Formats: sequence, structure tokens, C-alpha cells
Amino acid sequence: MIRFAKESDLASVNAIRRQVHALHASGEPDIFHPGFPDAIRDHIQTIFRDPSQRIVVAEQEGVLCGYAILHAITKPETAFSFARNYLDIDELGIDEAFRRRGIASEMLSFIKDFAKEQGFHRLELNMWEFNETALAFYEAAGFRTYRRYMEMKV
Repeated sequence: MIRFAKESDLASVNAIRRQVHALHASGEPDIFHPGFPDAIRDHIQTIFRDPSQRIVVAEQEGVLCGYAILHAITKPETAFSFARNYLDIDELGIDEAFRRRGIASEMLSFIKDFAKEQGFHRLELNMWEFNETALAFYEAAGFRTYRRYMEMKV
């Protein structure tokens, strides 16, 4: 079952966010702090209360096993670009014990339907290059790279 989160779901969402953060901290240790500090844990409350953001959760076998944080973005027109509105998937995570069961695909279907209902014509997300599994999933789901961030360590 895919649905929007209730406040009572947030501790379970954070349990999965802890797994995702650990993956990021091991993949980019020069960027992400190790562990799961209180500030990260508590930030889910800020997200939950923000009217421009929504938290989607997946439940299977009576267990909350996935989450996604959606953020409605509005960019005004500039001299360089047109105004645009899009739905950003800020975070998406599936509990390690539930991966490769189609849950993330079901969540994306739910998110796409929600985006259409809200009048968005575009979903966006960003991901870390080291996460090859996520990249393969997103590409298979129909996402394509249209912009790239690059770095040079000195």
C-alpha cells in the first residue's frame, strides 16, 4: 500500500532514512557526516509540517518499508529561462529488507499520478553518482540525465 505519511509514521521513516544516510556517508565520506545525528532525525518534523513538501510511504506486510520526500518547486522566469513548476523527489528509500520487490516502482507510479493531479508536468530528482544501483533503477523507470554536476578535487 502506498499513501501519504501520518505523523505516527515518522519514526519508521527515519529508520529508513538512517540506512540511506549511512549509504551516502560511506559513498561520499568527505561530504556526509557519519551516524544519524539528532538534527537529521528531527528535520523530518520540519519536512512534515512544510506545506510545499509531502512524504509518501510504502507499507508491506504491515511494515513501513519505503518513503519518498516530495518537494513542489516553483522557479520564476528569468532572462535565461522560462518560469517552471516541478515536483522534486528529494529523497527516496526502501528498507534494505524489502528491496527488489517492486516497491520503489509502485511508489513512483503513485508519485507520478499525484504529480499529474497537482498539475506538474515534470518530476525531477538528483542522486549521487556512486549509487549505481539507484542510477540503474531510475533509468529503467524512465528518468534521464538532463543536467550534470561535476567536481574536481584539489
